Amino acid sequence: MSYKTAKGLAIGHGSAGTGTHHWWVHRVSSVALIPLSILAIFPFAQSVGEPHADVLATYANPFHAIVAIMWLAVTFHHSMQGLQVVIEDYVHHKGWRTGLLLGNQMFCGLCGFAGVFAVLKIAFTG
Repeated sequence: MSYKTAKGLAIGHGSAGTGTHHWWVHRVSSVALIPLSILAIFPFAQSVGEPHADVLATYANPFHAIVAIMWLAVTFHHSMQGLQVVIEDYVHHKGWRTGLLLGNQMFCGLCGFAGVFAVLKIAFTG
């Protein structure tokens, strides 16, 4: 028999207050990906199969480079949040969950950084 109040039982097991923010950011990023994907796919599709110099010239255009950077940043942030929800929902062991959440953030962050770095290198040296 426990003499704890309902509040005492609930402390440490309730909402952290970030769920609504996370939900909104995920929805906004998914809506933002629609026009960004459309704008990013056309220069990419035109560059497929072209010589190296033509691809460099395409992404040396500031508009194409900025769209590619924005698309990469939003895509990796969106996927990081989606994977975070899956990990939080389905991994119940606290140690594994913490490790996977850290790995998710590091993997998505490093891949996003590498992509942005690659576009910037092409844009400024092309």
